[in-house]
Amino acid sequence: MQTALSAAVPAVFKLLAHDVRWRIVVHLAQSDYRVGDLVDLVGERQNLVSYHLRLLRDADLVGERRSSRDGRDIYYSLDLAHLGSGLDQSGSQLHPAFARSQPSLEPPSRRSVLFLCTGNSARSQMAEALVRKKARGRISASSAGTRPQGVHPVALEVLHDRGVRTAGLRSKRLDELEGGSYDLVVTLCDIAREECPSLPNHNELTHWSLADPAAVNGSHEAVRRAFEQTADELSERIDFLIRRQ
Repeated sequence: MQTALSAAVPAVFKLLAHDVRWRIVVHLAQSDYRVGDLVDLVGERQNLVSYHLRLLRDADLVGERRSSRDGRDIYYSLDLAHLGSGLDQSGSQLHPAFARSQPSLEPPSRRSVLFLCTGNSARSQMAEALVRKKARGRISASSAGTRPQGVHPVALEVLHDRGVRTAGLRSKRLDELEGGSYDLVVTLCDIAREECPSLPNHNELTHWSLADPAAVNGSHEAVRRAFEQTADELSERIDFLIRRQ
């Protein structure tokens, strides 16, 4: 006997089916952006882009964080894991065979990525070390800062406790890497994104707007929690980065 089928269209399909929201999501899948950036990229009025961003935020598909460079600005980011889960569940409602299998973490060829932040002390150092562990040598990772300050000891502590090698990590100025060629440059703080000089020897530039755990004051436990949260977010984003290589 044939089972009854639900006639309700999954919410994630309804959200993505709108042309403006689809274009917003496509751009946010590549980089974090401010609303003004999205207005230029999508080619629609700011009030319309803001309206659709609000719908995506209400569905927990898009998050927001105030810029560390200018608190009047807000960066928007796509929750790739949440979106992927919604697509999995929706596809399996249509047919069990549409449930996605996990994509391989094996990129087709060796690639290179450069992570940039201001101090090259926390976010970019952790990103460099995490890529080296997760990509198993198939992606070459480097990091630098616009104003390097030395590697934060809690960054090293968190990486060590996660079984990530930290040997050789050091703060570097961007000009130390001058002449290098990178397939992808990822800015990890809003200051670096807006101060980053022109980098001719790379193919793609993207931005991940992450809060600076080194800016947290308080007990060691509070600072440690901030670094753990940063490592968790980096780890998730890097998993998706490796899958797209």
